Amino acid sequence: MGNQIITIKKNSGELEPFSFQKLQNSLQRSGASTEVTHKIIECIKPKLYNGISTKEIYSNAFSLLKKHNRLHASKFSLKKAIFDLGPTGYPFERLVGALLKQKGFKTKVGIILPGKCVTHEIDVLAEKDSYTYAIECKFHLKPNHANNVKIPLYINSRFLDIQEQWNKNPQKTSFLKQGWIVTNTKFTEDAINYAKCAGLLLLSWDYPKNNGIKNNIDEFGLYPITVLTSLTKREKKLLIENDVILTKELLETSIILKKIGFSDVKVRKVLSEAQNLCDLN
Repeated sequence: MGNQIITIKKNSGELEPFSFQKLQNSLQRSGASTEVTHKIIECIKPKLYNGISTKEIYSNAFSLLKKHNRLHASKFSLKKAIFDLGPTGYPFERLVGALLKQKGFKTKVGIILPGKCVTHEIDVLAEKDSYTYAIECKFHLKPNHANNVKIPLYINSRFLDIQEQWNKNPQKTSFLKQGWIVTNTKFTEDAINYAKCAGLLLLSWDYPKNNGIKNNIDEFGLYPITVLTSLTKREKKLLIENDVILTKELLETSIILKKIGFSDVKVRKVLSEAQNLCDLN
């Protein structure tokens, strides 16, 4: 396409020049070689047009990558796979809890705690080194949903209500130290600034830089089952309904595949992909 600049439409609806470098980085982070990455980009170039969505570009790239290497395609589709955990936020809460366990925390999901004024439901409660953290998970189905400053304002008021009640209780063996907010989308600049000032910890897909959800999932190999290319959308839904959220859990409770009607051939195919994906880390 020569040096022609192609304008793409982001998930937010904003228009911006398309960056081949960003696509190349995403493909190579999934494990694709320089040669494969180059081939995919060359195949995509003729399909680009002004106003094309990032979703269409990355969908095309995923399809091409899957032909070369299904495991790399699984890793490449991680962001979409997180959204596919919905429509409820519970599987995402389980994923967050699993990530924290890998970091040495003791975790509980879906806990009711009394505050000074009212009771509160906490998505994930995490404890480590005699400190406890109250974590709110904000799961969204649309990638353009940004968590604005109202979210940390609200979460901070809840945390302070719980903290006062918790820390004056002589039966508690840990100190309730901090509130966290974890989301599968992003935070606005005001939300980030308020959280820093109030002492809240924020975690999103790519925030903090180099330590967001994506980096943590890749580091610990805690891939959701929704990344598996050998599963249909319906099969993923069935597994989530049976509380199987992570590929590691699938390997540990593989009998569930037979229980929900998978053939022996299908079971071997799914478990092989899950095992190979876990082995990449």
